[in-house]
Amino acid sequence: MATQQMGGESSPRSVIARLQSAQNQQDLEAFLDCFDPDYQSEQPIHPLKAFRGREQVRKNWSTIFSGVPNFRSEIVRTTTDGDTEWTEWHWSGTHANGKPFDMRGVTIIGVRDHRIVWGRLYMEPVEQGGTGIDAHIQTWAQGTSPQG
Repeated sequence: MATQQMGGESSPRSVIARLQSAQNQQDLEAFLDCFDPDYQSEQPIHPLKAFRGREQVRKNWSTIFSGVPNFRSEIVRTTTDGDTEWTEWHWSGTHANGKPFDMRGVTIIGVRDHRIVWGRLYMEPVEQGGTGIDAHIQTWAQGTSPQG
């Protein structure tokens, strides 16, 4: 297996740069070109949302792009470890119904041959209300729902 250069077009960082550019341009085909046809997606916090295949990526992101017409993607921090990229994201915009869209989190992706072959997503909506840290920790300690 060839070693990838950090600045080369197949490095994980360059794939993330292509992905972000496609997101911000809402260019679905360029976005999909970042993914291997047999892409494996996991959402460890939501295990039933795991899937395999680029066609599900198409379905998911065509829905996002149409539902959030001014979708914006910002990279907060990123680091590379071999063929793996860890990226902290802030996704924002306005839903077609006028409500704000605001998500933050981390993705960990594996890259091979210029494409994302696997991903672990930890993206969540930004909480707009709820409790402070003390009440939140109490719910964890007591085994009750952290909603509130």
